Amino acid sequence: MLKERFAMRVAVHLFLVKDSQVLLLRRYNTGYEDGNYSVPAGHLDGNEEVKTAAVREAKEECRIDIDPASLEMVGVMHRRSTDERIDFFVATTEWRGEIINAEPNKCDELVWVDMDKLPTNVIPYVRQALLNFRRKEWFDSFGWERPIRVE
Repeated sequence: MLKERFAMRVAVHLFLVKDSQVLLLRRYNTGYEDGNYSVPAGHLDGNEEVKTAAVREAKEECRIDIDPASLEMVGVMHRRSTDERIDFFVATTEWRGEIINAEPNKCDELVWVDMDKLPTNVIPYVRQALLNFRRKEWFDSFGWERPIRVE
């Protein structure tokens, strides 16, 4: 008898960067972390490469086009919250089109912020991923038994 294998959700998060700023979106009406800031992100749809998912999310959430070749893989996080997840983080400084809030039913604000001056209400694991990105730390575990690093 075959035992069912463990499976977890996988998401991709996009750091849109200009100078020392990153684009944040404030979550709204989603049922998860509403009122807090995140970055453009979403789950992999299955049979979808990570960079392809990042390009899709950029189009869905911000109405911009990104060449997958301009995306840099900058981090992976093994995370535990209400369940266990793997998060991929990609960054780019290049896109085509004007960034707009293309999902006003899920996001009520887009804002460019200095990565050294993030708002207090950035989702904690996203804050940690941005800190890791600045430190060039490529892998992290988050939400397990160890304390969260703060800077």
